[in-house]
Amino acid sequence: MDSPAESAPARESTEHVRELVARGQQGDRDALEELYLIHFDRIYSYLHVSVGNRHDAEDLTTQTFLKMLEKIGTFKWQSAPFSAWLFRIAHNLAMDHFRARRRWQPEEEVPEPPGEEEPSAELTAMQTIGRESMLKLIDGLSPEQQQVLTLKFVFNLPNAEVAAILDKSEGAIKSLQHRALVSLQKQIARQEVQEPG
Repeated sequence: MDSPAESAPARESTEHVRELVARGQQGDRDALEELYLIHFDRIYSYLHVSVGNRHDAEDLTTQTFLKMLEKIGTFKWQSAPFSAWLFRIAHNLAMDHFRARRRWQPEEEVPEPPGEEEPSAELTAMQTIGRESMLKLIDGLSPEQQQVLTLKFVFNLPNAEVAAILDKSEGAIKSLQHRALVSLQKQIARQEVQEPG
């Protein structure tokens, strides 16, 4: 007998999701419903963090899953998992949402980051701030930097999946992440100066 802790990872295993997608592509409603249930919380949370309010996040989550139903027949397994495909749909809908409100200004294509000899800013920033504090601090970053940090550190996605979702190279993701974390570290330093312990 499986405990709830054991059945959740099995339910989200790559093999199980592959089976559900195959069945969903054949029109199996139970499989489509299970795909929805497996992915709903993370997609909704991502959209809520992205757009900043519950109402828009609910609308965009509904649109994401309607697109999933509409396009699942075209989904093909490649290097990124099914969840990255769903996050990409959600990301595109969020960007359309921002464009409609003229709040989104994409950053220019970013160069590859400097060598790995500069991890201290990133490590310091990550060690200093917890998840909730980070969500408040990232509001001051560019939308693309917010997206990268949200996907990387709130949803724990690897660089390859973040790159697939945001349609960028892994190098561009690393650069955006590095610049965002350096910016966060500066914000933290400013706060510490303003609020001496």
